[in-house]
Amino acid sequence: MLSDLKQPIPRSLPPRLPPPHLRDPGDAWVAGPEGQKFWGRFGAAGLLVWHCEGVVLLQHRAIWSHHGGTWGIPGGARKLNETATNAAFREASEEAGVPGELQTVLFESIVDLGFWSYTTVVVESSALFTPVMGDAESEALAWVEVSAVEALDLHPGFASSWPALRERLA
Repeated sequence: MLSDLKQPIPRSLPPRLPPPHLRDPGDAWVAGPEGQKFWGRFGAAGLLVWHCEGVVLLQHRAIWSHHGGTWGIPGGARKLNETATNAAFREASEEAGVPGELQTVLFESIVDLGFWSYTTVVVESSALFTPVMGDAESEALAWVEVSAVEALDLHPGFASSWPALRERLA
């Protein structure tokens, strides 16, 4: 639970990326019509892991990342021709060690801006597992009581989606 967290060690520098010609073409920024930035040339997706004990798995984002220092869900850019569900499971495995075999998809929630989209894949976990930071994109990972989520400094996109997601989980 959130109260069990140790103080995170700030990760102030992003990891080194491979040269552009070796990166997936989906790993790029998309500019909106009003100059806003969104990560993922083919859109993005994240995994909201819920357990019946009334907790969700959240990620404290590394300070160097977009909206760093906020809490959200593991996720990221979709690869070329990758489904949102596959992207959400891949990202959650890479960033938080989420074991796919313990998850059952409940529903998806899509924010479609026309030029970019984000899909939240909501799953029920059959067990409370110990999340593992698999890359430098997290300051911390924690199971957080559903009632305590809104008290955290949330990633703006997750903050705007959370009320509807929470209602559907109830």
